[in-house]
Amino acid sequence: MARLADYFVVVGYDLDKRVEGEGQGCILQRFPEKDWEDSPFPQGIELFCQPSGWQLVPERQPASFFVAVLTDINSDRHYCACFTFWENLDNPQLQKAEASEADEADEEPAIVQSAKVFAPKSLVLVSRLDYTEVFRNCLGLIYTVHIDGLSFPLETVTGNLLTCVIPIAGGSQRDEAPVCSLEHVPQACDWLLACLQPGQQQREECLRTITLGAGDRQIIQTPINDSLPVSGSSVAQLFRQLGIINVLCLFCAALTEHKILFLSSSYQRLTDACRGLLAIMFPLKYSFTYIPILPGKLLEVLSTPTPFIIGVNSFFRSETQELLDVIIADLDGGTVTIPECVHISPLPEPLLQQTQTALSMVLDPELEVADQAFSPQSTQPSALKIQDKEIRGVFLWLFARLFQGYRWCLHIIRIHPEPVIRFHKAAFLGQRALTEDDFLMKVLDGMAFAAFVSERGPPYRATDLFDDLVANEVARIRQEEASPQKVMNHVKELAELLFKNENPYPAVAMHKVQRPSENSQNSTQAQRPFPMLDEVAVQLFIDHAAAKLQSAPPVVKAELKAMVPSGPPLGDVVDRNGNVMANSARRLEVVRNCITYIFENKMLEAKKLMPAVLRALKGRAARVCLTQELNQHVLQNRAVLDDQQFDYIVRMMNCTLQDCSHMDEHGIAAALLPLVTAFCRKLGAGITQFAYSCVQEHMVWTNMQFWEAMFYSDVQNHIRALYLETEDGEQHNSLDQHDVSVTRREIGALELASEQSRLWPTLSKELQMERVQKEESTVFSQAIHYANRMSYLLLPLDTSKNRLLRSSGLGDVESVSNSYVTNSIAGSMAESYDTESGFEDAESSDVANSVVRFINRFVDKVCNESGVTNEHLKALHAMIPDIVQMHIETLDAVHRESKRLPPIQKPKLLRPTLLPGEELVMDGMRVHLIPDGREEATGLMGGPPLLPAEGAIFLTTYRLIFKGTPTDPLVGEQIVTRSFPVASLTKEKRISVTLTMDQYVQEGLQLRSCTFQLMKIAFDEEVASDLAEVFRKHMHKLRYPQHVQGTFAFTVGQSGKLVVEHKVKDKNQSFKTLSKNLVKTAKRTIGRQYGTKKKYSPPTWENRSSFQSELDEDDIAVSEEVEQSALTLSSTIRSSDRQTMSNVVERACCRDYQRMGLGTLSNSLTRSKNEPFRISTINRMYSVCRSYPGLLIVPQSIPDSTLSRICRCYRQNRFPVVCWRNSRTKAVLLRSAGLHAKGVVGFFKSPNAPSTVPSQADSTSLEQEKYLHAIISSMPSYMEGSGRNTLSGFTSTHMNTSDSSDKLRQPKIGALMKQVMGTKDDVPGTFSRGGKWGSIRASGRLSAYNPDVGTRLAGKESPQSNGGPSEALFLRQQKAYLYIIGDKSQLKGGKQDSFQQWEVIPIEVCDIRQVKNSFKKLMKACVPSSPSSDPNMSFLRCLEDSEWMTLLHRVLQVSVLVVELLDTGSSVMVSLEDGWDVTTQVVSLVQLLSDPYYRTFDGFRLLVEKEWLSFGHRFSHRGAQTLGSQSSGFTPVFLQFLDCVHQIHLQFPMEFEFSQYYLKFLAYHYVSNRFRTFLLDSDSERIELGVLFEEKGERKSPQVCKSVWDYVDRLNKKTPIFYNYMFSPEDEEVLRPYAFISNLKVWDFYTDETLSEGPSYDWELRGRPEHIAEEISEKPDSGPKSQRRIVWPCYDSRSKTEPDAITKLLQDLQSLEAELGHPPDKWKDMWDKIKTMQRSEAKLESKPSFSNSLLMSSNLSHQRRSQGVYLQESSSISLGLNCEASATSTPVPGRPSTSTLYSQFQSTESENRSFEGILYKKGALLKPWRPRWFVLDKTKHQLRYYDSRQDKECKGVIELAEVECVTAATPTIGAPKTIEEKAFFDLKTTKRVYNFCAQDTLNAQLWMDSVQSCLSDA
Repeated sequence: MARLADYFVVVGYDLDKRVEGEGQGCILQRFPEKDWEDSPFPQGIELFCQPSGWQLVPERQPASFFVAVLTDINSDRHYCACFTFWENLDNPQLQKAEASEADEADEEPAIVQSAKVFAPKSLVLVSRLDYTEVFRNCLGLIYTVHIDGLSFPLETVTGNLLTCVIPIAGGSQRDEAPVCSLEHVPQACDWLLACLQPGQQQREECLRTITLGAGDRQIIQTPINDSLPVSGSSVAQLFRQLGIINVLCLFCAALTEHKILFLSSSYQRLTDACRGLLAIMFPLKYSFTYIPILPGKLLEVLSTPTPFIIGVNSFFRSETQELLDVIIADLDGGTVTIPECVHISPLPEPLLQQTQTALSMVLDPELEVADQAFSPQSTQPSALKIQDKEIRGVFLWLFARLFQGYRWCLHIIRIHPEPVIRFHKAAFLGQRALTEDDFLMKVLDGMAFAAFVSERGPPYRATDLFDDLVANEVARIRQEEASPQKVMNHVKELAELLFKNENPYPAVAMHKVQRPSENSQNSTQAQRPFPMLDEVAVQLFIDHAAAKLQSAPPVVKAELKAMVPSGPPLGDVVDRNGNVMANSARRLEVVRNCITYIFENKMLEAKKLMPAVLRALKGRAARVCLTQELNQHVLQNRAVLDDQQFDYIVRMMNCTLQDCSHMDEHGIAAALLPLVTAFCRKLGAGITQFAYSCVQEHMVWTNMQFWEAMFYSDVQNHIRALYLETEDGEQHNSLDQHDVSVTRREIGALELASEQSRLWPTLSKELQMERVQKEESTVFSQAIHYANRMSYLLLPLDTSKNRLLRSSGLGDVESVSNSYVTNSIAGSMAESYDTESGFEDAESSDVANSVVRFINRFVDKVCNESGVTNEHLKALHAMIPDIVQMHIETLDAVHRESKRLPPIQKPKLLRPTLLPGEELVMDGMRVHLIPDGREEATGLMGGPPLLPAEGAIFLTTYRLIFKGTPTDPLVGEQIVTRSFPVASLTKEKRISVTLTMDQYVQEGLQLRSCTFQLMKIAFDEEVASDLAEVFRKHMHKLRYPQHVQGTFAFTVGQSGKLVVEHKVKDKNQSFKTLSKNLVKTAKRTIGRQYGTKKKYSPPTWENRSSFQSELDEDDIAVSEEVEQSALTLSSTIRSSDRQTMSNVVERACCRDYQRMGLGTLSNSLTRSKNEPFRISTINRMYSVCRSYPGLLIVPQSIPDSTLSRICRCYRQNRFPVVCWRNSRTKAVLLRSAGLHAKGVVGFFKSPNAPSTVPSQADSTSLEQEKYLHAIISSMPSYMEGSGRNTLSGFTSTHMNTSDSSDKLRQPKIGALMKQVMGTKDDVPGTFSRGGKWGSIRASGRLSAYNPDVGTRLAGKESPQSNGGPSEALFLRQQKAYLYIIGDKSQLKGGKQDSFQQWEVIPIEVCDIRQVKNSFKKLMKACVPSSPSSDPNMSFLRCLEDSEWMTLLHRVLQVSVLVVELLDTGSSVMVSLEDGWDVTTQVVSLVQLLSDPYYRTFDGFRLLVEKEWLSFGHRFSHRGAQTLGSQSSGFTPVFLQFLDCVHQIHLQFPMEFEFSQYYLKFLAYHYVSNRFRTFLLDSDSERIELGVLFEEKGERKSPQVCKSVWDYVDRLNKKTPIFYNYMFSPEDEEVLRPYAFISNLKVWDFYTDETLSEGPSYDWELRGRPEHIAEEISEKPDSGPKSQRRIVWPCYDSRSKTEPDAITKLLQDLQSLEAELGHPPDKWKDMWDKIKTMQRSEAKLESKPSFSNSLLMSSNLSHQRRSQGVYLQESSSISLGLNCEASATSTPVPGRPSTSTLYSQFQSTESENRSFEGILYKKGALLKPWRPRWFVLDKTKHQLRYYDSRQDKECKGVIELAEVECVTAATPTIGAPKTIEEKAFFDLKTTKRVYNFCAQDTLNAQLWMDSVQSCLSDA
């Protein structure tokens, strides 16, 4: 029974303590005066009566009621019902004037002031029960009696209220009539009797009728079961206010211990919301701060660090704004605000979804049928009270699912005197497969759950609805969870039970309570203040009731205790939704077989299965299986094994433990714990090594929770055994005989405990004591046992090494000569526990002490929890150091013996093959190559598991090489090689690696290379850590040498270092003197008067020494020349330096310029005057621009002096120079750097702007303008248009050449231009001044440019903004003569003049940083360091994130635009950044696309040499090749270019002479530093180092190629690997590739790998395919042998094992020739021969036959080609091709044939034969006639002869350029006799006459015609 009300209090306004309008309340009266013993009076009630503060108001407010909740120090809640009304108060000023002693206010006013004011007064009822409605009625009644002046004394009503006693739940006694009342109330009213007729006694328990003696009656319904919360309709109300998602959010926040704040302007709603939130948390109880109504004065409580649920009036909203970690729920606005720093863990799926569905079905049942055509009638939501219970039913159902099976994870560790119960969290999460779930983890760790376990853990207690649900309804819940309708039915059943509990008799809910009459509330006469009550009278009531209670017999409520059901065990749950691995049965079979083999000593079989077992052990089922299998081999706690068995068992144990988490959620470590102390091996007499000394490396052994859970579980088993013995022995035996199911036995512990608890009260004192002692000694003995176990697993084998172990928990690995690495975690604990205990031990390295401390902490914790007496605890503390010491002594002997074991055999280290000149820096170190994120090699995608592999890593002067064999014995014969050049290393980071082997690897390295290789290596235990450090240092030294001369390309082969160094020094010396001579010569040539002038010095080059800059100043002094036009190259330089200059000429690609007609080196000045361009030697000393080549093409009309001034406007002095010319339109391509910022404005300034003084900047910009005009005027279209840009002049010149094609093309350019400049809008006719270029000049700065560039290029008109056509528009209807492609960010300000003939296209350039970052991401995408299951980290997603393809797209897009512009006759100047990155990419691609010559071997080489090397792309700097450039990082600009070429190659496979492999080869070697080609940043640097022109003799040394081109040439002669068989170019074909990202493919260079031989780009290291062919042919009689081989992905090179058809045929031919003993032909000769034969056959048949032409790729031509054009060398004589007559003449305008590509150059290809056959030739004087094999080569314009057809060496050449005529002749002396006369003919050259005779007249005629046709072509 409990009192309905503990205290009744009257609180009023305190007039004395009023401070500046802030009033205070004070308690006027309280009853009873004395505190109850069981419930002290709560302090601070006056604050809670007026939470917003005590204030006076000018008008009377309506009475208000709310319930506040106060929590006392014992965490009991007191409910304070506050009824507040407002009383008239005379003006408080008066009270201050008249200090009257009277209690009542004085009536005489001294000063007349404003009208009356009203003060609040509160009637407060304090109770421990929560009956809001009853309290409202009682306080309302008291107020009514007072206000209406009823005839009931207030003392009586109050006394009756305070003496009311009701049962807490389902009470047993009916309340008596009030003790003393003035009027007799009938004991039971008629209506009440009528209700109570049936089963009266039972009903009375839950019903209580009370009356306060004022003519009132109330019925209180007490809940049937008080453990279930009473919620009224507060839960439903909460959901209505906030909605489902918000309330779920608050629910999760409350369970995971966040701070929650409710805001509302209604106090009662705040209380209801808090009550509702607590109700849905049932069965968990909220145990933190809980204040539904917080007074304003206590707002600082909100900054408490602990979690809370608090309600605050919205009035204080502003003060809650700065709370950073509080979740704020606004009940009035329906919002929940979660701060950024707060993360609320949501419910696990699918629970969250199912809960939301169920809630929406309760709250909004119409939602489900909203779409139905005939919606059912009864879809209205239930009444609020019912709905409230339905919602609670959903949450009960939710908790039943969350906690199902929790009782199976309870450990009962004591039964008597009190049950002690612990919850095994890890096992619960593991069995539920929810280890990863954040929400459940936090809930189980929370205080609410701890209270739940202590309250609901005991097995013998009263049960409630939740116990029943979680135990007996699991099966039902599981079946229903998929069907929302069934869930709803269940929820409704639960709701009914909850409703019944709260309202046992809903029918009896009538109250009879008087309300105040309407007029009394408003009338003024009744407004007397609330009177003081007579305390004596009230106290009398209370005492009377107390005495009556004492005399009454005590009420004994029979508590229905019972055994709590446990429900079905957890195992079944997981089988349904746990993730069991596929094929698990097969895997378990493998594990079982392997263990059987080990114990049967079939070691070879076991070894084969081992890798499969180690893989299988990643699955939980296999690990459990392992522990079960091993258990069967333990006899009497011991199993002695031999060395190898022991080794295998330990490996399996380690692997099992390694993949377990430290929580041990599946109990694997727990199951292994007894086994590690059972398996052992004999090391010597009396010395045994147990398995535990080899499995100490795991985090789980350092986890205190693990040891506690293990301890409790063992104690539970022992206590169970203890009570099983005391019971009937026979029954126990019978249990054992029938092997009872596991579940029956498992139920045991809790069942027993329940039974014992039931019997406990019936036992005698002695028996009780005996049981308590037995239990305690059980716990004590287990504690000793665990102290031993822990010392086994925490003390390392080698305890002499007193060093601390790493804090990671995995200690420093100490190697033992045997394969066991043994150490422990003890040290790491030493560290952490010292710091926790508050002192740092100086000698904490003592392992023993730290282990003792750890065990002591453990023992303290478990013994306190299990109630062990202090004496026992002290005894334990005394024992522990002895246990540890004893164990250390045994370990010493074991350690000593284990060292003597023979080491385990490791695979032999394989040595790598080295290149000539490559030397080992560090010999092989044994390492393991760990698999990275690429899955092919690990066997996961099928194929053999090649990785991990064991072998060695070698560091050479050139490469890093790993060579070894896979650790999987089934793949053991394969050799795995992975290598990359040291120079390509981009990132190195240390990693710590754990292998599945028994060796625990101490450290590892992850090495990433920009050749797309990743090596994750783990050093073997035999490698000392300092050796690994030495390895890193050496690697760094090789990667970043001090100077470029330290790179492999320079140091190669320098074993006799001194000698070589000496020579190198000399050579450099000679170059320095040579360059000085050049300077002097130049000075002498130029007039002396300029010698002393110092000119403006350009910014010095970044990496230059001070000496160098002095030299530069010298050079600059001579930069102005006397008479430009009279000065040509040959006259400038003395003959002494001609040799070097010819080298410069060669290097500067003059031949290429000549081929394009861009200048000449001949002496006749008149000729060069007529040409628009000349070759300027101004930069021959690299004085004008350090990074440009020595010879430059500039306009003829610009003198050198102007150049030296112009160059200053450009960054790095890189002024515009011509690099290519379109042979058809004569448009030129120029390149330069971007302008200096100061030059930009001047450059675009209008020339007729008035300027008073011509400043220097003006003159420069004028010169610049002149320069651009000179370029424009060089174009024939401009000259023919008489120098003005009129429409007719412009079109007439080049439209007539190909009118139709250009018209078609124009719109395309416009579209291209818009794409390049980033505009989106393509609607015609919407151009305004800024619209079309919006994206380019978002800032509005660029409006200086004519916005109509894109429009005009698209051939559209642009409307003027003012409507009238402007003058400029008429003149600019066509394209500009020169387009300048500039960087958007650089081109600011300046005015565009409409009369200038150039236009600027601003584009956005990719920044170098962008390229760098993009490349890093690309590498991570293609070669990830670890496999990722995250879908956001898939290959394609990472590739997209890297934006590499976007960068390629941008470069290609700009290039295609430039190609289009050049092709339509406009010149283009690419002027981006510093002119050496993007500019180079664009310019090179443009030439490659426009000029077929650059798509041949020679042409591509020339292109790279010219644009990349001569024009100074900074290879060393961008490749971070030296220490100086290390910080700038690797930026693959050249690689980007090669990737673009690869993309074009894919789209036009027939246009390139070289193959894709050629591009990959260059991509690899441009970073490998094997060749000197791609070293250094410019030609001037190369000259300084003497690498530019190496002596011919030296270059040909067979040992080492210094140039990549020589190497390619040499290789190309041997093998067709670089050749593209599909090569059949079309004349003058301009390629226009698609540049959209969808058209681009990932280059396989980034993703391919060949583990069998490493990268295939160092050809000397490749196994040659020829050898295979020879081997096969050697053994023809070895019987039928399969020719098939298995080709594994990522291991074999596919192209090598399965060559393409043509390569295969060439190989077969070679091997056949070798068999026949013929000297083998070169592949190229053979290929050319076959092609020629093929062509002549095709000609004879006059229609291409399919069978014949299969081999000929030229017949696989594109659709757009016509037949007969694709023969680059035709065998038919009638097809005469235009050839150049001499190398010096200018090319003929028009469309020359492809053969001109070859005209002036020695081809590195073998000969091209147009016509061949035998001719007799007369020798020189007195020499006889001889038959020779003659070849007429039209491409090279030669007639060559050989001794025979097979002869490879040419015996002589007749240049057709020198032939004057060919005529028929007569036989001379000594001519062959048998030949007819007409077969003779003569060939007359400028030097001599050759006499020939053919085999017959016809042949002679053919020869003469062929030669003649060549001559006429020329």
